[in-house]
Amino acid sequence: MHPDWLAPHTPVVTAVVALFHPHVEVVAHDVRRDRVVAVWNPLSGRTIGDPSLLEPELLHAARSDAVFGPYPKVDEHGGHWTSVSVPLGEGRGLLCINFDRSALDGAAELLTRFAAAVQPRPDALFERDWRHEVNVLVDDWCRTSEVTRSRLTRPQRLELVAHLDGKGVFAVRHAAGQVATALGVSRATVYDLLRTVRSPKEP
Repeated sequence: MHPDWLAPHTPVVTAVVALFHPHVEVVAHDVRRDRVVAVWNPLSGRTIGDPSLLEPELLHAARSDAVFGPYPKVDEHGGHWTSVSVPLGEGRGLLCINFDRSALDGAAELLTRFAAAVQPRPDALFERDWRHEVNVLVDDWCRTSEVTRSRLTRPQRLELVAHLDGKGVFAVRHAAGQVATALGVSRATVYDLLRTVRSPKEP
């Protein structure tokens, strides 16, 4: 049986744990008794009845809408966690949501290793691959402009086509088709954009 100050929040806690399973643990503490009173998805080894080892004075002084964190934690096995704590029931309880970062940290380390292994592309392999150069120019422009190519507006497409034209892309035969493929539009659309870019500007 959960304390009365915790009961209204249990559906939300259950939903959060289900959504982020198996990486989230939630622990509820009874501040006055200094005891753990509920645990969802126990990952840290804490069980109901364990001492909470909290500072009740600090929690009593906290506002009812206070949120502590996110803050880092390290367990006895060297695992890294990110936690958020919320006082409940006018300081009677504390709800701690603990996110196990091991999966994310492992993925980040793997991606870093892959990135470190990438070497500059050999020019001898790509100096005649104009299609690849078009892809690189489009990708670089989208990254610099912080836009997604699939969501480019017409003004943005005009800017991009003008950029490509300035790089001499359209001097290459069939380049318009490659640009159309890279932008996910038809060649007719690319030709229309190019005509607009090259048309004399009205004074």
